[in-house]
Amino acid sequence: MPHTSSPPAVLITGGATRIGAELSKGFAAQGWHVVIHYRSSGKAARELAASLPSAEVVQCDLSDDQAAARMIDQTAAALSDWRCLINSASIFRYDDATNLDPATNREAMQVNSLSPALMTQRFLASAKSAAVRSVINVTDMKLENPNPDFFSYTMSKHALSATIPMQAIAAGNSARIYGIAPGAILASHDQSEDETDVSHRLNLLERKTGPKEIVDAALFLAGGALKSGSTLFIDSGQHLLSQDRDVIYLARERAARS
Repeated sequence: MPHTSSPPAVLITGGATRIGAELSKGFAAQGWHVVIHYRSSGKAARELAASLPSAEVVQCDLSDDQAAARMIDQTAAALSDWRCLINSASIFRYDDATNLDPATNREAMQVNSLSPALMTQRFLASAKSAAVRSVINVTDMKLENPNPDFFSYTMSKHALSATIPMQAIAAGNSARIYGIAPGAILASHDQSEDETDVSHRLNLLERKTGPKEIVDAALFLAGGALKSGSTLFIDSGQHLLSQDRDVIYLARERAARS
């Protein structure tokens, strides 16, 4: 389990892979002690922790909300300066608005919204720090630019987003609650690299949004300088568009026509 640490600490769910790993490396580079949560990526988590100046790992299946709550309580008991919780872990499985899959929906709602809400509550109740504490929930630009693809995933991210202003009010001056809503950042689902390059430019600026932009936003929010309850969209303006399908499929449709 986590040990007492002198640097400011951050726990990042899903912190061993993809955007979570970028966040782990970014916070470590700025002097944070990083607690890397993983479900099944134990090897990647341990290798990443070993490469960072101050880090450790913790395993938990977020489909068990009580286990998730216990993880927060145990981490809070061990860390003397736990300033930030980043709810980054996410289930991203396909169903759509015409064919909702109940099992996919239950899993997405549990992992992507219920467990983060409970973990936020436990963090607010038990995490200790003399500095500003913050929770950062990673949502999605689909909050403003929805489409029928990945229906249960999108539904769960809307549910998570709804917790941000409510828990910000409940936290009062004791902590800040934030959201980061990314657009397309890394290859996802069954994309090839060529498809990724095309699909990730389907935004107002016609550019690829980089992982470092997410990391920089999270580091900024962790300092508590923005109004609690706020969400930052990091997507090169994608949320300002109206796209009737996920960019994965828009890119494929464009390629089929060319």
